[in-house]
Amino acid sequence: MRKIFGFIFGISLLLSFVASNENPYFKISKKDVKLNLPKEFPAPLYNFKENPITLAGFELGRKLFYDEILSRDSSVSCHTCHQRIAAFAHIDHALSHGIDAKIGTRNVPALQNLIWRDAFMWDGGINHLEVQAINPITSKIEMDETLANVIRKLQVNEEYKFLFKKAFQDTVINSQRMLKAIAQFTSLMISSNSRYDKYMRGEDTFSIQEKNGLTLFRQKCASCHREPLFTDNSYRDNGILLDTSLKDLGRGKITQLAIDNYKFKVPSLRNAEMTYPYMHDGRYRKLYDVVKHYANHNSHSASVDSAVIKIGTISDNEKVDLVAFLLTLTDKKFLYDKRFSNPNFK
Repeated sequence: MRKIFGFIFGISLLLSFVASNENPYFKISKKDVKLNLPKEFPAPLYNFKENPITLAGFELGRKLFYDEILSRDSSVSCHTCHQRIAAFAHIDHALSHGIDAKIGTRNVPALQNLIWRDAFMWDGGINHLEVQAINPITSKIEMDETLANVIRKLQVNEEYKFLFKKAFQDTVINSQRMLKAIAQFTSLMISSNSRYDKYMRGEDTFSIQEKNGLTLFRQKCASCHREPLFTDNSYRDNGILLDTSLKDLGRGKITQLAIDNYKFKVPSLRNAEMTYPYMHDGRYRKLYDVVKHYANHNSHSASVDSAVIKIGTISDNEKVDLVAFLLTLTDKKFLYDKRFSNPNFK
């Protein structure tokens, strides 16, 4: 009897712990939401004076990010596509997946170092971090909801009434506040502590292969993937042949200029190891395949960017060295940061 009672008591304690809102893993403090900008990075483009990060605002934004309430039938959240372990990209799926099992038209971009971006989406169709969430919420393929309906659902939700009042000091729940809260959460997704960063700070060493890869990277790739953010925020035609099923014009769809057709925003290579598959349509599964593409000039489209042409020849050994260097951009501290965990799993 004692053993049975002990077992039942132990299970009760475990269930009580799992159900508790006081799980220490998910608890964060004001110190955790302090904006610590890496010294090596340029000044951010995002204006924090108009939306300063607070603990309550960050926590509200985090809950919204992980909550399926933002979608029409409460089946899809931001996290459905933007998964923490993949630097908030979508592991393995070539194209985004949305409501009613619909398939999108582009690969899910990673969410990291967003405050240094001048525009968002592969085509730059969104020009401000605080309005970025409108696109997936209202997309017929992704969440298929309206802002008005989302706000109505939040306004009758007792937990959100409490969280909005805590974040904004009154009971008003509107789309502007919702979007600002989400931006407070995503603005702290800063990746700056990879082995590359430690090497640059003199805190770690590189192997000969990794050093060779860094040298090659600076010679072949850095004109577009500029350190330390590993993007120059430009739009380029990287020479991949058109997917005839998607027929994606890229930046040209936004500007309506033929010169911008097939150009896509240069993605950051930080955490590239974890953000596969690659390219705007997810056609490559391995980093080595990406490097092979840039080295194979015979397969490039006629409209390829001149920067890609200048890459020139890359030997098989150099391809391996480049990949070895790219693996040093994995930031485990960022990938496993408890601040960005799903607060619903308590």
